[in-house]
Order: sequence, then C-alpha cells, then structure tokens
Amino acid sequence: MVTPGLKTDHHAARRRFWLAMSGVFLALVLLPFSYHVERRLETAVHIKNGESERVDVELAQRFQSPYAHRLVLVITGIPNPDSAESADALNFLTSSLRSVPGVAGAVSSLDWSDPLFTGNNGGALVIVGMDPHDESVEALVPKLREKADWMEGQLKSQYPDIKLAITGESPLTFDLRKVSADDVRHAEERAMPVTLLLLFIAFGSLVAALLPLGIGVLSISMAMGAAALLAHYLHLSILVQNLATMLGLGLGIDYALLMVSRFREALAEGYHPGPAADIAAGQAGKTLLISATTVAIGFSALLTVPISELRSIGIAGLLVTVLSVVLCTFILPWVLGLLGHRINSARLRFPSKRSKTRHVTEASERWVKWGSVITRRPWAAMLVAGVPLLILAFQARRISPGIPDHDSLPAAAESVRALHTLQGMGRSGIVQSLRVILELPPQTSALSPAGWLAVTRLTERFQSDPRADEVISLPTLSGMSDTADAVNDVPEQIRKSLLRSDGQATLIELLPTAKLSPNAQIQWVREVRSSDVAAITGISGAVLRVGGVPALDADYDAVVKERLPKVILGVILGSLLALLIGLRSLFAAVKAILLNLLSVGASFGALVLVFQEGHGSKLFGLDGPTGTVYPIVPILSFAIVFGLSMDYEVFLVARVLEERRRGLSERSAVIEGLARTAGLITSAAAIMIAVFTAFTVGSFLVVQMLGFTLAVAVFIDATVVRMIVGPALLQLAGDWNWWPLGLYRARATSEKQLTP
Repeated sequence: MVTPGLKTDHHAARRRFWLAMSGVFLALVLLPFSYHVERRLETAVHIKNGESERVDVELAQRFQSPYAHRLVLVITGIPNPDSAESADALNFLTSSLRSVPGVAGAVSSLDWSDPLFTGNNGGALVIVGMDPHDESVEALVPKLREKADWMEGQLKSQYPDIKLAITGESPLTFDLRKVSADDVRHAEERAMPVTLLLLFIAFGSLVAALLPLGIGVLSISMAMGAAALLAHYLHLSILVQNLATMLGLGLGIDYALLMVSRFREALAEGYHPGPAADIAAGQAGKTLLISATTVAIGFSALLTVPISELRSIGIAGLLVTVLSVVLCTFILPWVLGLLGHRINSARLRFPSKRSKTRHVTEASERWVKWGSVITRRPWAAMLVAGVPLLILAFQARRISPGIPDHDSLPAAAESVRALHTLQGMGRSGIVQSLRVILELPPQTSALSPAGWLAVTRLTERFQSDPRADEVISLPTLSGMSDTADAVNDVPEQIRKSLLRSDGQATLIELLPTAKLSPNAQIQWVREVRSSDVAAITGISGAVLRVGGVPALDADYDAVVKERLPKVILGVILGSLLALLIGLRSLFAAVKAILLNLLSVGASFGALVLVFQEGHGSKLFGLDGPTGTVYPIVPILSFAIVFGLSMDYEVFLVARVLEERRRGLSERSAVIEGLARTAGLITSAAAIMIAVFTAFTVGSFLVVQMLGFTLAVAVFIDATVVRMIVGPALLQLAGDWNWWPLGLYRARATSEKQLTP
C-alpha cells in the first residue's frame, strides 16, 4: 500500500482547473455550430481528377447543357401518353416544372418524339434539367418533390390513379445519404441504453458510468461543430455525421473508461482525489495518447485518397480522436478531482461472499488464474487460438470489391421506388446511362462531313453492342442521316446538350439494358475508355471520355484499388513509428502490428463468408450472397479497425511494461498487466461491439457491411488476440519484448507472486 501525502498540491489543482477551462472554452465555441451541420454537409461524391466528374463539368460549362445535371419525373396512372388527354397533362407538368427556380429545362414526348419517354407497359417520364449555378443540385431535390406532390394534387381529380415520383442520380444520392443518416440515428438510439447498461455493470456505479457516456456524446457534438466550420472550405460528405456518431461513442467512451478506471484504482490505493486525478492523467493519459496517435494515423491515411467521402471520414475520425483526447486529458481529470469518492455513488451491489473491504483495484482472481494458465502453456495457447484465426484470415484473400449485383438499395426511399417503376417500364437506362463525349482534333467539327461520319460510325458501333438498350446521339436523332443537315430539326435545347459550343465535341448517351448489372456496367465503361477510337472513327487524334453513374462507380473502384495498398502501408509504417516512440521497444511494436493485421484479416474473412458468400446473411435481412463487397468497405474498415484494435494492444502492453519497470519479472508482469486491464478491455470492447452491431440492423447494405466488419474485428481482437495470443507472445519473448529501451531505468527485478 502506498501511503499518500495529506498536503494538497495547489499548483496541480490550478493546472487541472485551467486545463479544464481551456477544454470548456473549446466546447462552448464548437457546440453552437453543431446544430447547423447537416445543412453544411454534401450528399454528392467528388473524385478529384475523376473522368466522370470532368465529363459532368464539361457538359455544364462547355456544352452549356441544361441537362448536365438531371433527374426523372416518373408518371403512372395516366391514359395512353400519345393521346390528346395525356398531352394536356404532360404540358401542365412540363410547364409547371420549368417555373421552378433552378430548373434549366423539362423535356417530354411533346418536345421529342422518342420511345424513351413512354414505358413498355404504360406510363411516361419527363427529364428535368437542373442548373447548379442557381442552387445546389441537392437542395433542389426536396423542392422538386414538393412541386411533384402539388402537381399530383392538381391532377388527381382528372386522373384518380396518377402517381408522380422523382428519381435519378441526384435524388438517389440524396435519399441514400438520408437513409444512411437515419440508420445511424436509429443505431444511436439502440446503442445508447445498452452502452449505459454495460458501463453501469463495468463500474458498478451510475456516476462512474455516466462520465464516459457524457464524454462520448460531447465529443460527437464538438466534432459536428468543427465539421460545420470546415465545411465552408472543404467538400464534406454527410457520412461525417454517421462516422462521427459511431466513432464518438466508441473512442470517446473507450478513452474515458480508461481514465475513470485508473482514477478509481488510485483512490482505492489510498490517494486523495487530487493526486489520484493526476495519476490518472499521467499514467492513463500517456497510454491513450499512444493509442490515439495510432488511431489518428489510420484516419490520416484516408486523407490521401482523392474521394470526398473517404476524406470526409478521415476528417471525422481525426476530429473525434483529437477531441476525445482533449476532453479526457483536459476536462475529465478536473471533474474527477472534484467528484473524488463520489465517483462511486449510486452503487450497484452484487451479492458476494467476499469481504466488503476488498479494494476494487486488486487483481481479479479470475484473470490472475487465466493469466497463469496462458503464461504456463504459451505455445499451446498460441496454437489453439492462433490457428483458427489464421484460417479465417486466409479467407480474406477471396474478397471481391464491387457493387453487389442484386438489389441492395433501401426499398423505402422514394427515388428507389421510382427507379423500380422505371425498371418495370423498361426505361431505367436513362438513370444509369454512359455519357460518352467524343472530342475531335482541332479544326474538325462534329458537323463537318468527316466529323459526322466519325460520330455516325461510333454510334453504329455502340448500337451493335447487346448491352445497349438505346443510343442517343445527333445521328440517331437525325434518323441516321448521311449528312448533318437534319440536325437543324432537333430541338435547340436537346441539340445544345449533345453538341459542344465550339462544335468539336459531341455527346453520345448509351442506355444500358434493364438486366445489365452494376458491375457489368462498370466493365462496359472500362471497355469504352480503352477502345481504339482512331480505328473506330477513322480520325486520328479523336478522344473518348465517359461519364454518368456507371463511370462514377468505375472511377471510385479504380481509385480505391489503387490507393488501398498505399493506405495499408502508410498506416502500418505510421503506427510502427508511433509505437516505437511510445513503447521504446522494437519487438512490442512489431508484435502489435502483426496482431492487428491478424484481427483485420480475420474480420475480412468473416465479411467474405457472411456477406459475399451468404453464409448466415439471412440474419441481416438478405436473401442470399452479395457476390461482391462495396469498394469503400475494405479501405475504410482497415483504416478504422487497425487503429481501434491498437487501443487494446496499447492498454495491455503499456500496463505490462509499467509493471516490468516497477520490478516484476516477465511472467508476473504479464499476469498482473492482464489482470489489471482485462476487465477494462472486455468492457470497452463490449461497448464498441454494441455500438457497431447496432449499425448492422439498418436498411443500408454498405453500413451493414461496415458495422459487421468492425464488430467482428473488435470481438476477435478483444477476446482471442488480447486475452490469449498477445499474453502468450509476451511470455515467450521475455526480455526481448522490451528491446532496446523499453526497460531503460527500470527497477531491478523483484519477483512478486500472483499465482495461487
């Protein structure tokens, strides 16, 4: 027992106070902005230097196309669209839509006689162009929905069965992000009471349980406020809201849990509240700084990926990590010092035959016995636990990034229902079209004889492709005329959409067949991009660029595949450096990296088995295997899991090293360190698993995949890896664990018996 001094350290108390006031000031500055964060975040995806985005910009700026950004109004419940009665309805709809501020144009079968505007089984559609110069595309979606509801009400008396719905790239993106945000909100509602219950059980005190939960919630709100400020200067996705909530509950509670546990331990050893708070800030604070550094490295790696979604998640992760550390090291020690022994108020009392005077910080007999078993038979423990993990991790080699072929869109979203209606009409290709720009060499106009022949030859090539349901180009609109003279008969707005203002480039739209899967569309984009343009058109120097939804998916997939190895390498090297500095031990750092890779690999293997191959996928509301895994899931999971897994490794190894520096032998230090941290690790992991599992219940498949991967990784890491494999390796390595400087200036070994 350490005999604490009775004299209060006024200097330490003042330091705690002013640090706390700095943290409070930061919170007061950031919190007001958190109320406006959702309107600041974007629903669109931006890929820096992506070809699909360049095509969109060119259509809007150089083509001056009113339909560069567009959506589709799907109409059902009206008579034959070719009848005079329906013509009146279509005229009312198009004129009403054109009156909406931000709408650049509305075209229907009245403006352009093409089967595209009428469904195979009835129904009609109107293509609506949006002008992003007047207002953001995302902001127009709810306004146009309000207009559609109004128009439906106006026509209801004449057409009782009429139904108007909006779909397209922008509405789908808008709805998917909103559904994702709703899923996160519901997950937060499910996870919060479970988290409080687990904290209550872990601490046995309501006051102690509320502190980590409060830190987690406050870190989320502060991160949202900081994101709202940064959104003025950066493209931040609405996924910031999702990930900040998920990580704030996880990381904020994890770090606060460590700090509160260490404070209660110091109190139980006889320290006064002030010195106990300083001990918690010093010892636990150092541990969480090392841990937070490795977490921050994982999120920093995402900033190197030129996709706005992933960069946004990297920023959200960094904000939550930094602010959680600030709250735990600035404000929490001061609060703990004020609470003192009241931290144990509102106790939960379990019936026990043990003495009530037993200190809560004494090593748990259960974990002491467990540590004794592991350190006595380290090789056996390694084989029993390690082999199954290696087998599971080996399955990760079969992971197949891509967009799942079966319908994985949330059916409740209006744009998804409208897309399904379009599919039934056989017209969904207008939403998923490939927008191909053919740019001819200088001095060659698309309307010149040579240019017209080139455009016609390329159009015929696309028309012969069985994947194309329809090809829209200047030649097709002109009846495949031998000359460009018939172009003058094409409506001006449509002509502007297909011909660049300088005449040297033209747009050809490829509408895929309804049965063409997303992955097949992506492959088609790649084939078009790699085609021999000169051989097809007969003009040397002609260039093709492809945009549209499939092209965006292709760009996304290509960037992730290119950057994933670099992200993995950057995270590993950065984490290794941080661990070397924090632990001053090469072996401990390398071992931590290898164990983390094992946890990540095993979680990826589980993702392949459950989602990609469908073993148990019905538990998540799926009717079969997905066949592929969204490209965002592996790169995002690795960046997050690697940092989170490192938390528990640092908790354990730092405590074992602390015991070694106090003079214990390796075996006793491993047993003591395990006994002191096992309860903390399992409690923190249980909370993290509860949070992540709550995200697997939603209707958004990519969030389900991500939540499942994170939950499995934390479960494997906190149980098999940290409770069996990690301690066994520490025991086998002996003093090599701390080579070269881990035990520098450590006390001489004085064996302390912990085993019964």
